[in-house]
Amino acid sequence: MERVRIIVVGAGVVGLSTAVCIAESIPHCSVTVLAEKCSPDTTSDVAAGMLHAPLFPDIPVDRQKRWFKNTFDHLLAISESSEAADAGVFLVFGWEIFREVPREKRPFWSQDVLGFRFMTDAELKKFPQHKFGHAFTTIKCECLTYLPWLEKRFRKAGGQIQLGRVTDFGQLCQGYDIIVNCSGLGSTALAGDRQLHPVRGQILKVYAPWLKHFIRDGDGLTYIYPGAKSVTLGGTRQAGDWRLMADGEERVEIFERCCRLEPSLQKSLQLGDAVGLRPGRRNLRLEREMYQFRNRQVPIVHNYGHGGGGISLSWGTALETLQLVQQCVSDRPLPSRL
Repeated sequence: MERVRIIVVGAGVVGLSTAVCIAESIPHCSVTVLAEKCSPDTTSDVAAGMLHAPLFPDIPVDRQKRWFKNTFDHLLAISESSEAADAGVFLVFGWEIFREVPREKRPFWSQDVLGFRFMTDAELKKFPQHKFGHAFTTIKCECLTYLPWLEKRFRKAGGQIQLGRVTDFGQLCQGYDIIVNCSGLGSTALAGDRQLHPVRGQILKVYAPWLKHFIRDGDGLTYIYPGAKSVTLGGTRQAGDWRLMADGEERVEIFERCCRLEPSLQKSLQLGDAVGLRPGRRNLRLEREMYQFRNRQVPIVHNYGHGGGGISLSWGTALETLQLVQQCVSDRPLPSRL
Protein backbone atom coordinates (compact mmCIF):
# COMPACT_ATOMS: atom_id res chain seq x y z
CA MET A 1 0.00 0.00 0.00
CA GLU A 2 1.24 3.46 -0.91
CA ARG A 3 2.23 5.50 2.16
CA VAL A 4 0.24 8.64 2.86
CA ARG A 5 2.56 11.58 3.34
CA ILE A 6 1.37 13.92 6.12
CA ILE A 7 3.06 17.10 7.31
CA VAL A 8 2.28 18.91 10.56
CA VAL A 9 3.33 22.56 10.65
CA GLY A 10 4.31 23.65 14.16
CA ALA A 11 6.16 22.00 17.05
CA GLY A 12 4.48 23.56 20.06
CA VAL A 13 2.30 21.51 22.37
CA VAL A 14 -0.59 21.52 19.87
CA GLY A 15 1.58 20.53 16.91
CA LEU A 16 3.48 17.75 18.68
CA SER A 17 0.34 16.36 20.33
CA THR A 18 -1.37 16.25 16.94
CA ALA A 19 1.64 14.65 15.27
CA VAL A 20 1.84 11.94 17.94
CA CYS A 21 -1.87 11.13 17.60
CA ILE A 22 -1.57 10.80 13.82
CA ALA A 23 1.69 8.82 13.80
CA GLU A 24 0.42 6.35 16.40
CA SER A 25 -3.06 5.91 14.90
CA ILE A 26 -2.87 5.87 11.10
CA PRO A 27 -1.10 2.90 9.51
CA HIS A 28 0.79 3.22 6.22
CA CYS A 29 1.55 6.91 6.71
CA SER A 30 4.66 8.98 7.14
CA VAL A 31 4.39 11.98 9.44
CA THR A 32 6.77 14.92 9.40
CA VAL A 33 6.73 17.92 11.73
CA LEU A 34 8.04 21.10 10.15
CA ALA A 35 8.73 24.02 12.49
CA GLU A 36 10.75 27.19 12.60
CA LYS A 37 11.38 26.62 16.33
CA CYS A 38 11.32 23.62 18.64
CA SER A 39 11.50 23.30 22.41
CA PRO A 40 12.80 25.14 24.40
CA ASP A 41 12.04 28.07 22.08
CA THR A 42 8.29 27.69 21.48
CA THR A 43 5.46 29.72 23.00
CA SER A 44 4.38 26.55 24.81
CA ASP A 45 7.69 26.50 26.71
CA VAL A 46 6.78 29.83 28.34
CA ALA A 47 3.30 28.72 29.39
CA ALA A 48 2.69 28.02 33.07
CA GLY A 49 1.05 24.75 32.07
CA MET A 50 -1.81 24.62 34.57
CA LEU A 51 -4.90 22.93 33.12
CA HIS A 52 -7.67 25.54 33.22
CA ALA A 53 -9.65 26.00 30.02
CA PRO A 54 -10.90 29.26 28.47
CA LEU A 55 -14.43 29.47 27.10
CA PHE A 56 -14.76 30.32 23.41
CA PRO A 57 -18.02 32.24 22.75
CA ASP A 58 -19.22 30.63 19.52
CA ILE A 59 -18.17 26.99 19.92
CA PRO A 60 -20.64 24.53 21.47
CA VAL A 61 -19.75 23.99 25.11
CA ASP A 62 -20.06 20.22 24.75
CA ARG A 63 -17.31 20.29 22.12
CA GLN A 64 -15.05 22.39 24.36
CA LYS A 65 -15.79 20.13 27.30
CA ARG A 66 -14.72 17.12 25.23
CA TRP A 67 -11.44 18.83 24.31
CA PHE A 68 -10.66 19.59 27.94
CA LYS A 69 -11.76 16.22 29.32
CA ASN A 70 -9.74 14.28 26.74
CA THR A 71 -6.67 16.37 27.53
CA PHE A 72 -7.13 16.08 31.30
CA ASP A 73 -7.68 12.32 31.14
CA HIS A 74 -4.63 11.86 28.89
CA LEU A 75 -2.35 13.84 31.21
CA LEU A 76 -3.88 12.30 34.34
CA ALA A 77 -2.94 8.85 33.04
CA ILE A 78 0.62 10.07 32.49
CA SER A 79 0.75 11.57 36.00
CA GLU A 80 -0.23 8.19 37.44
CA SER A 81 2.34 6.26 35.41
CA SER A 82 6.08 5.64 35.66
CA GLU A 83 6.52 8.25 32.91
CA ALA A 84 5.30 11.15 35.10
CA ALA A 85 8.72 12.49 36.08
CA ASP A 86 10.15 12.18 32.55
CA ALA A 87 7.07 13.89 31.09
CA GLY A 88 6.91 16.70 33.67
CA VAL A 89 3.24 16.03 34.50
CA PHE A 90 1.86 16.03 38.04
CA LEU A 91 -1.18 16.92 40.17
CA VAL A 92 -1.47 20.10 42.19
CA PHE A 93 -4.19 21.43 44.50
CA GLY A 94 -5.18 25.07 44.87
CA TRP A 95 -7.72 27.86 44.71
CA GLU A 96 -9.28 30.13 42.12
CA ILE A 97 -10.60 33.26 43.82
CA PHE A 98 -13.04 36.00 42.77
CA ARG A 99 -13.65 39.52 44.02
CA GLU A 100 -17.33 39.12 43.10
CA VAL A 101 -19.41 36.01 42.78
CA PRO A 102 -19.22 35.01 39.09
CA ARG A 103 -22.35 34.62 37.00
CA GLU A 104 -21.49 30.99 36.36
CA LYS A 105 -20.37 29.53 39.66
CA ARG A 106 -19.40 26.21 38.11
CA PRO A 107 -17.19 26.41 34.99
CA PHE A 108 -17.87 23.92 32.22
CA TRP A 109 -14.77 21.89 33.16
CA SER A 110 -15.66 21.57 36.87
CA GLN A 111 -16.65 17.89 36.58
CA ASP A 112 -13.42 16.97 34.82
CA VAL A 113 -10.87 18.20 37.37
CA LEU A 114 -10.56 16.37 40.69
CA GLY A 115 -12.53 17.25 43.83
CA PHE A 116 -14.05 20.51 42.57
CA ARG A 117 -15.93 22.40 45.31
CA PHE A 118 -16.64 25.93 46.49
CA MET A 119 -14.14 27.36 48.96
CA THR A 120 -15.09 27.41 52.63
CA ASP A 121 -15.32 30.60 54.67
CA ALA A 122 -12.17 29.54 56.51
CA GLU A 123 -10.27 29.28 53.23
CA LEU A 124 -11.57 32.64 51.99
CA LYS A 125 -10.24 34.37 55.11
CA LYS A 126 -6.79 34.06 53.54
CA PHE A 127 -8.00 36.39 50.76
CA PRO A 128 -9.96 39.25 52.40
CA GLN A 129 -10.47 41.12 49.10
CA HIS A 130 -12.25 38.15 47.54
CA LYS A 131 -15.79 36.93 48.15
CA PHE A 132 -15.94 33.58 46.38
CA GLY A 133 -13.69 30.81 45.17
CA HIS A 134 -13.19 27.34 43.79
CA ALA A 135 -10.98 24.65 45.32
CA PHE A 136 -9.85 21.73 43.17
CA THR A 137 -6.95 19.56 42.07
CA THR A 138 -5.75 19.96 38.51
CA ILE A 139 -2.69 19.05 36.45
CA LYS A 140 0.57 20.93 35.96
CA CYS A 141 2.22 20.12 32.64
CA GLU A 142 5.71 21.61 32.33
CA CYS A 143 6.38 21.97 28.62
CA LEU A 144 10.14 22.35 28.99
CA THR A 145 10.01 18.68 30.02
CA TYR A 146 6.80 17.55 28.31
CA LEU A 147 7.68 18.69 24.78
CA PRO A 148 10.98 16.73 24.60
CA TRP A 149 9.08 13.73 25.98
CA LEU A 150 6.42 14.11 23.27
CA GLU A 151 9.13 14.49 20.63
CA LYS A 152 10.75 11.23 21.77
CA ARG A 153 7.36 9.50 21.63
CA PHE A 154 6.76 10.91 18.14
CA ARG A 155 10.10 9.67 16.84
CA LYS A 156 9.44 6.24 18.35
CA ALA A 157 6.25 6.12 16.26
CA GLY A 158 8.33 6.74 13.14
CA GLY A 159 7.88 10.51 12.90
CA GLN A 160 10.49 12.95 11.64
CA ILE A 161 11.14 16.56 12.61
CA GLN A 162 12.53 19.18 10.26
CA LEU A 163 13.51 22.75 11.08
CA GLY A 164 12.42 25.26 8.51
CA ARG A 165 10.03 28.03 7.65
CA VAL A 166 7.03 27.79 5.36
CA THR A 167 5.40 30.96 4.02
CA ASP A 168 2.88 29.39 1.63
CA PHE A 169 0.98 26.11 1.70
CA GLY A 170 1.92 25.64 -1.94
CA GLN A 171 5.48 24.93 -0.80
CA LEU A 172 4.22 21.73 0.85
CA CYS A 173 1.77 20.44 -1.77
CA GLN A 174 4.41 18.84 -3.98
CA GLY A 175 5.86 16.65 -1.25
CA TYR A 176 2.83 15.85 0.94
CA ASP A 177 -0.68 14.48 0.56
CA ILE A 178 -2.23 16.07 3.67
CA ILE A 179 -1.24 19.27 5.49
CA VAL A 180 -2.04 19.79 9.17
CA ASN A 181 -1.69 23.41 10.23
CA CYS A 182 -0.76 23.84 13.91
CA SER A 183 1.33 26.95 13.36
CA GLY A 184 -0.38 29.02 16.05
CA LEU A 185 0.32 32.71 15.61
CA GLY A 186 2.16 31.86 12.39
CA SER A 187 -1.23 31.33 10.75
CA THR A 188 -1.61 35.12 10.67
CA ALA A 189 0.59 35.06 7.57
CA LEU A 190 0.49 31.40 6.53
CA ALA A 191 -3.30 31.08 6.48
CA GLY A 192 -4.01 34.79 6.01
CA ASP A 193 -6.10 34.73 9.18
CA ARG A 194 -7.05 38.28 10.13
CA GLN A 195 -8.91 37.11 13.24
CA LEU A 196 -5.65 35.93 14.78
CA HIS A 197 -3.62 38.27 16.99
CA PRO A 198 -0.88 38.06 19.61
CA VAL A 199 -1.77 38.16 23.30
CA ARG A 200 1.45 38.93 25.11
CA GLY A 201 2.13 37.11 28.34
CA GLN A 202 5.01 37.90 30.68
CA ILE A 203 5.77 35.66 33.65
CA LEU A 204 8.32 35.62 36.46
CA LYS A 205 10.01 32.49 37.82
CA VAL A 206 10.91 32.43 41.51
CA TYR A 207 12.42 29.90 43.89
CA ALA A 208 9.93 29.28 46.69
CA PRO A 209 9.98 25.55 47.53
CA TRP A 210 7.62 26.01 50.49
CA LEU A 211 4.71 26.77 48.16
CA LYS A 212 2.82 23.60 47.24
CA HIS A 213 -0.60 24.97 46.21
CA PHE A 214 -1.66 27.20 43.32
CA ILE A 215 -3.57 30.49 43.60
CA ARG A 216 -5.32 31.99 40.59
CA ASP A 217 -7.26 35.24 40.59
CA GLY A 218 -10.50 34.93 38.66
CA ASP A 219 -9.49 37.78 36.37
CA GLY A 220 -6.88 35.45 34.87
CA LEU A 221 -4.09 38.00 35.24
CA THR A 222 -2.63 37.21 38.64
CA TYR A 223 -1.59 33.64 39.39
CA ILE A 224 0.89 31.62 41.42
CA TYR A 225 1.66 28.18 40.01
CA PRO A 226 4.15 25.93 41.82
CA GLY A 227 6.27 23.68 39.62
CA ALA A 228 8.87 20.98 40.05
CA LYS A 229 11.81 23.37 40.35
CA SER A 230 10.32 26.87 40.53
CA VAL A 231 7.11 28.82 40.99
CA THR A 232 5.59 30.70 38.05
CA LEU A 233 4.15 34.13 38.83
CA GLY A 234 1.95 35.94 36.36
CA GLY A 235 1.12 37.71 34.46
CA THR A 236 0.05 39.94 31.60
CA ARG A 237 -2.58 39.60 28.86
CA GLN A 238 -1.85 42.28 26.27
CA ALA A 239 -3.75 41.87 23.02
CA GLY A 240 -2.02 43.07 19.86
CA ASP A 241 1.36 43.40 21.61
CA TRP A 242 4.26 41.76 19.73
CA ARG A 243 7.01 42.60 22.27
CA LEU A 244 9.12 39.59 23.19
CA MET A 245 11.45 41.41 25.56
CA ALA A 246 10.66 41.32 29.28
CA ASP A 247 9.55 44.61 30.82
CA GLY A 248 11.17 45.53 34.15
CA GLU A 249 8.22 47.57 35.37
CA GLU A 250 5.85 44.74 34.58
CA ARG A 251 8.10 42.35 36.49
CA VAL A 252 7.83 44.50 39.60
CA GLU A 253 4.07 44.83 39.19
CA ILE A 254 3.58 41.08 38.75
CA PHE A 255 5.68 40.33 41.82
CA GLU A 256 3.81 42.85 43.97
CA ARG A 257 0.39 41.53 42.88
CA CYS A 258 1.38 37.97 43.70
CA CYS A 259 2.85 38.98 47.06
CA ARG A 260 -0.47 40.55 48.02
CA LEU A 261 -2.11 37.16 47.50
CA GLU A 262 0.74 35.16 49.05
CA PRO A 263 2.93 37.32 51.36
CA SER A 264 5.47 34.51 51.85
CA LEU A 265 6.65 35.19 48.28
CA GLN A 266 8.43 38.30 49.55
CA LYS A 267 11.24 36.00 50.70
CA SER A 268 11.46 34.14 47.39
CA LEU A 269 14.45 34.31 45.04
CA GLN A 270 13.70 35.75 41.61
CA LEU A 271 15.12 33.50 38.88
CA GLY A 272 14.14 35.33 35.70
CA ASP A 273 11.44 36.45 33.29
CA ALA A 274 9.94 34.90 30.18
CA VAL A 275 7.61 36.25 27.50
CA GLY A 276 5.34 34.37 25.13
CA LEU A 277 2.81 35.43 22.51
CA ARG A 278 -0.42 33.47 22.81
CA PRO A 279 -2.28 32.86 19.51
CA GLY A 280 -5.39 34.87 20.31
CA ARG A 281 -8.60 34.33 18.34
CA ARG A 282 -12.28 34.80 19.17
CA ASN A 283 -12.80 31.10 18.50
CA LEU A 284 -10.29 28.30 18.15
CA ARG A 285 -10.09 27.11 14.54
CA LEU A 286 -10.37 23.36 14.01
CA GLU A 287 -11.66 22.48 10.56
CA ARG A 288 -10.76 21.00 7.19
CA GLU A 289 -10.51 22.87 3.90
CA MET A 290 -9.29 22.09 0.41
CA TYR A 291 -6.33 24.02 -0.98
CA GLN A 292 -6.11 24.45 -4.73
CA PHE A 293 -2.62 23.65 -6.00
CA ARG A 294 -2.22 23.74 -9.77
CA ASN A 295 -4.67 21.15 -11.13
CA ARG A 296 -5.44 19.34 -7.86
CA GLN A 297 -6.76 19.97 -4.38
CA VAL A 298 -4.80 19.21 -1.23
CA PRO A 299 -6.63 18.83 2.11
CA ILE A 300 -5.52 21.08 4.96
CA VAL A 301 -6.68 20.50 8.53
CA HIS A 302 -6.36 23.60 10.72
CA ASN A 303 -5.85 23.33 14.47
CA TYR A 304 -4.83 26.67 15.96
CA GLY A 305 -6.01 29.73 17.87
CA HIS A 306 -6.03 28.16 21.35
CA GLY A 307 -5.14 31.44 23.08
CA GLY A 308 -4.16 30.70 26.66
CA GLY A 309 -5.61 27.18 26.46
CA GLY A 310 -2.99 25.48 24.31
CA ILE A 311 -1.84 22.98 26.91
CA SER A 312 -5.30 22.56 28.46
CA LEU A 313 -6.91 21.62 25.13
CA SER A 314 -3.93 20.15 23.27
CA TRP A 315 -4.72 16.44 23.35
CA GLY A 316 -8.46 16.91 22.89
CA THR A 317 -8.05 19.05 19.78
CA ALA A 318 -5.35 16.68 18.54
CA LEU A 319 -7.80 13.76 18.73
CA GLU A 320 -10.43 15.71 16.79
CA THR A 321 -7.80 16.72 14.22
CA LEU A 322 -6.88 13.04 13.90
CA GLN A 323 -10.50 12.26 13.00
CA LEU A 324 -10.44 14.85 10.23
CA VAL A 325 -7.13 13.53 8.91
CA GLN A 326 -8.54 9.99 8.91
CA GLN A 327 -11.44 11.28 6.82
CA CYS A 328 -8.96 12.79 4.39
CA VAL A 329 -7.29 9.40 4.08
CA SER A 330 -10.40 7.23 3.77
CA ASP A 331 -13.27 9.35 2.44
CA ARG A 332 -11.69 10.60 -0.75
CA PRO A 333 -9.07 9.38 -3.22
CA LEU A 334 -5.68 10.90 -2.74
CA PRO A 335 -4.81 13.42 -5.45
CA SER A 336 -2.53 12.31 -8.22
CA ARG A 337 1.05 13.35 -7.68
CA LEU A 338 2.81 15.55 -10.20
